[in-house]
Amino acid sequence: MRKFLYAIAAVGLLVSGVAHADAISDRKALMKEKVGASMGVLAKMAKGEMDYDTAAAVAAFQTMNDVTKTFGDLFPAGSETGGDTTASPKIWEDMDGFKAKLAKFGEDTAAAVAAAPADKDAFMPVFGQVAGNCKACHEMYRVQKN
Repeated sequence: MRKFLYAIAAVGLLVSGVAHADAISDRKALMKEKVGASMGVLAKMAKGEMDYDTAAAVAAFQTMNDVTKTFGDLFPAGSETGGDTTASPKIWEDMDGFKAKLAKFGEDTAAAVAAAPADKDAFMPVFGQVAGNCKACHEMYRVQKN
């Protein structure tokens, strides 16, 4: 009976480790493939490397906003390490603060979608607000790689 209980406990630890690894890979994928890709499009427009396109800007802001709806769930206890994560331990030390930053990012991306800036002049302050959110969160809640 004792061996059976140890086996059950070992399987539970293994499954929880896999779940944490999945959370890490899921949040990295969302950040890179959705938020990062969207920010890339927006930054090119802001820098003049790409013509301003209202539909493309709104789509990028919407993609970023969609991510905010589930991104906070991808930081369960135990996923602080492993998976080559760059998430700072500060996230788990200040989960309320992290979720507040994420909520602000959600509000600002929703406002950007609603604003649907018609030209680059209208786009720039909206973009600046959203980009400022990214920078603030990364400075506080991301471990910088050398």
